[in-house]
Amino acid sequence: MIRVLLVDDQPLLRTGFRMILDSEGDISVVGEAGDGAKAVDEVRALQPDVVLMDVRMPRMDGIEATRRIAAAAGWPSTYSPGPRVLILTTFDLDEYVVEGLRAGASGFLLKDAPPQELVNAIRIVARGDAIVAPSVTRRLLDRFASRLPSADAPTPNALRDLTAREIDVLRLVARGLSNAEIADELVVSETTVKTHVGHLLTKLRLRDRVQAAVFAYESGLVTPGTL
Repeated sequence: MIRVLLVDDQPLLRTGFRMILDSEGDISVVGEAGDGAKAVDEVRALQPDVVLMDVRMPRMDGIEATRRIAAAAGWPSTYSPGPRVLILTTFDLDEYVVEGLRAGASGFLLKDAPPQELVNAIRIVARGDAIVAPSVTRRLLDRFASRLPSADAPTPNALRDLTAREIDVLRLVARGLSNAEIADELVVSETTVKTHVGHLLTKLRLRDRVQAAVFAYESGLVTPGTL
């Protein structure tokens, strides 16, 4: 059973999310919070698997709450199976996406996403994977493309800690390929790919594949238009 904490300052939205999620046999809403500060307290008390987090809230916003929840779980110094945060966003909140990922969020979903997309996203995040709505990803790349390093920029120190094969895997992760697809591309086993992904996440102190993809862009390993 996936235990979910709902965090939004609008009670009506929380009620709607609860109705959607409680109808699923493998998901249980264990609590609610109307602001980030309360969310941090509820996570400590209820130990949910997934926190469905709004961004703009009183007392403490969703980004700071995410940062505190991730820090309490030991991230990024250690890799704990603590609560995963799925942040709900709207187009006018794109500027928060990168900060949310850096804070430790495992994904972003649009508030107007269809119910089944919300349910699927929670399941994906609960099993330790990450997700970002495609429309958010596209707008994110468009917005930050001009700030990204050029392809011929010097290799960042962090990338120098990776093996050649780990860099290959990171490029493919940035393209959005699954472990099975990466295995086919590199002609190796899926278990080998999982090992490489785990090693590069540890070396780069990243929590999941979404953060790895953002890092690949920010470091200049891949650039818009090269995928």
